[in-house]
Amino acid sequence: MGDLNPARSHPFHPTYTDSQLSQYLHSFSFNYQDTFPHGFALDYNQLKIIQQHHLSTYPFDNLSLHYSTTHTISLDADALFEKFVTADRGRGGYCMENNAFFGTMLRTMGYDVTSVGARVCNAINGGDGETFGGWSHMVNIVTIADSKYMVDVGFGGSGATAPLPLQEDDIHERIAPSSEMRLARANIKQCTDASQRLWLYQARDTSEAAWQTQYCFTETEFLPADYAMMNFWTSQSRTSIFTQAILMAKMVMRGGEMVGAVTMFNGKVKRKVGDVVEERCCVAEKDRLEVLREWFGVKLTGEEERGIRGLVTELKGDGGT
Repeated sequence: MGDLNPARSHPFHPTYTDSQLSQYLHSFSFNYQDTFPHGFALDYNQLKIIQQHHLSTYPFDNLSLHYSTTHTISLDADALFEKFVTADRGRGGYCMENNAFFGTMLRTMGYDVTSVGARVCNAINGGDGETFGGWSHMVNIVTIADSKYMVDVGFGGSGATAPLPLQEDDIHERIAPSSEMRLARANIKQCTDASQRLWLYQARDTSEAAWQTQYCFTETEFLPADYAMMNFWTSQSRTSIFTQAILMAKMVMRGGEMVGAVTMFNGKVKRKVGDVVEERCCVAEKDRLEVLREWFGVKLTGEEERGIRGLVTELKGDGGT
């Protein structure tokens, strides 16, 4: 790994070692030394390749809040590396885990990374499509040659699948052949100051469909202490969707492009690749554990499997949650 650009060091933002970076890249389906024979150019194309392979390798999930003995989430860089890479059990994490881990990897490669906060649109949970919750999501902004890109690997099945330039209304392919994504910019109606404008990440299944706002985000840098506060509420509050339901998504990539996704909500599982849709309903824990292994490649320990007993998300064989 001696041909890598030197990492940008910062006393409050860790980086990984060259050995850890090599292990991470070896977890992907491509040979990074063939793909990047001259080291990292730190350009858009290489960022896109790494983001898409991350999305198709490491799932978005909140399994640690249900299948564990602690039911807690750590954002410590070494703990994230152990969970994602060293353990080699197909594990991922929810937004702050995935984006903190990915941002640290990008910083280790030499990318200019700033982490910012986002508010999830209430429509995601069946609410008002023009209002937003509090700060509960993390995204990274990567600067390349004075151009800024929103990079997100932690929003699940409706998330961005490539770096999005901070430009209004530029439409980009999200999942081939028809799903699209873009960034808009607007004031949100909950604000008293009408002059404040936030970036809105939006997605739609086809070019004829209406745009659906997923979240809004700021360009103001958030600190690790901010995420510690956000992570505590998101992972521990009884009103958080993450403590009340099991959520999971993993992107499907073929021939170098995103073609679909596998998603889970409690006991309902869906795999959509192109026009082919497979669905499965898990009514007992054994069914869901089988799906985790076969559809997502997740290997839980016996201790983790037993951790869900007694929780509201446990499937008990009678239709479950």
